[in-house]
Amino acid sequence: MKFTMPSGLSMPSSLSRRLSIFFAVLLLACYGASAWLQMKGSERHEQEVTQRLSIGLAAHIAGNAELMKQDGLSQPAVHALFDQLMAVNPSVEVYVLDPEGRIVAQAAPPGHLKHDHVDLGPVRRLLAGDALPILGDDPRGGEGGPQGAQGALASQAAQGSRKVFSAAPLKVDGRDAGYVYVVLSGEDREALVANLGADNVLRTTLWSMALVTLLGLVAGLVAFRLITRPLRQLTGAVQRFERDGVAAIDSATPAFEQVARGDDEIATLGKAFQKMTLRIAEQWRELTAQDQQRRELFANISHDLRTPLTSLHGYLETLLMKADTLEPADRRRYLEIALGQSRKVGRLAQELFELARLEYGVVKPDKESFALADLVQDVFQKFELAAEARHQRLVPRIAPGLPVVNADLGMIERVLTNLLDNAIRHTPEGGEIVVQLRPGVAGKAGENGVQVEISDTGPGIPKELQPVLFTRPAFSSSGGRSGGLGLMIVRRILQLHGSEIRLLPQPGKGAVFAFQLS
Repeated sequence: MKFTMPSGLSMPSSLSRRLSIFFAVLLLACYGASAWLQMKGSERHEQEVTQRLSIGLAAHIAGNAELMKQDGLSQPAVHALFDQLMAVNPSVEVYVLDPEGRIVAQAAPPGHLKHDHVDLGPVRRLLAGDALPILGDDPRGGEGGPQGAQGALASQAAQGSRKVFSAAPLKVDGRDAGYVYVVLSGEDREALVANLGADNVLRTTLWSMALVTLLGLVAGLVAFRLITRPLRQLTGAVQRFERDGVAAIDSATPAFEQVARGDDEIATLGKAFQKMTLRIAEQWRELTAQDQQRRELFANISHDLRTPLTSLHGYLETLLMKADTLEPADRRRYLEIALGQSRKVGRLAQELFELARLEYGVVKPDKESFALADLVQDVFQKFELAAEARHQRLVPRIAPGLPVVNADLGMIERVLTNLLDNAIRHTPEGGEIVVQLRPGVAGKAGENGVQVEISDTGPGIPKELQPVLFTRPAFSSSGGRSGGLGLMIVRRILQLHGSEIRLLPQPGKGAVFAFQLS
């Protein structure tokens, strides 16, 4: 027997590839974000260090007495000082601002100054002692903006670069004359850093990304292979099960057990597949057994029907051929034999029909409460004449104080009828059939019920028939007592009532059947 499984189970490599690609993309994204954050953090750290080291530069310049005269700035002194400072440290750019932030003195080459106004907000924050770094406007940075004091706000919006700076107030005779404003990372320094570091940074970044990506991919592939190994084992086991059917259960079971170890999702899937395959195998064995039982049932029914039908046909044929020569007594005897064989065939057909209805769930028990002792007495009355004709004794042994049972009265009557009929037919003349009722064993719900035992003094059940006595009709090879459809009907009726029929081994007696009703 073969089974068809979903085709997706045979593609673990595709899952590994998808996981690897996703991991690589995620790794690159994380590395890019980490590199960007690291660069930003390093840049901010460098800005803070630069600003802290040069925080007093503007105050030192503002303390130079030669910069100011009574009537304002001394332009020659300012230009001389600025030239000296920028010659010593080309990375700084020095400006003098008026109290409104306009640039009134500077040393920028022609065409380099993009803005004539500086936002004083960062200057005031620096002088107030806010946390560093504090970034201010770069008059030489960004695109050109509107010139003049009236364009201060528009100029501020047009500025595209902000840098660390040093600032100090400039006073003349105790009066505020403006500010000394020093950009600590000027355009010369920026150009030098860009020219020297761009290629090196890019090359280092690319190599770093390649190395990290390679290591990450190798680690990811190894991890994914280890993670998906149980899934590959599960897939192989399912494929063997699909290819070889139930015969592969034994070879696939170790793989299922190995995958099922643990508490993760793959282990849960492995347990589910293991249960599914075991259930399929169990159902397949049940189907095989049922098919075998059905074949044996047909064979046994054919055997059971062939004898009475052959006899019936023979006697009817004899009556037809010798109708004119037979004596009335012989004719009557032949008719009685034919009628008896006809009754056997009819009874077998009725039992077969009843068993089919019970097996396929057509009949459901209609339960009611009744006293089982009263039902036993009623059934005894049905068999009194048959027992007397064979000089047999029907003995009821009923314990006092038995509880009532909840069952289908008609079905339980059929159970007792079948068992007593078998006992009478297989007990020799002068024998005894005993029906014993006593309190039963407590069930799951705590109820005791009634235990029923029916025993006879016949030859008992042959050993070769005992294992299959209630599952299929069978016949003893020694010609002794056999099991037919009646016991199968009894078993099915009791199963519908949650009970089971048992054959009890009791030496000195014939067959002893027992069951319990609640």
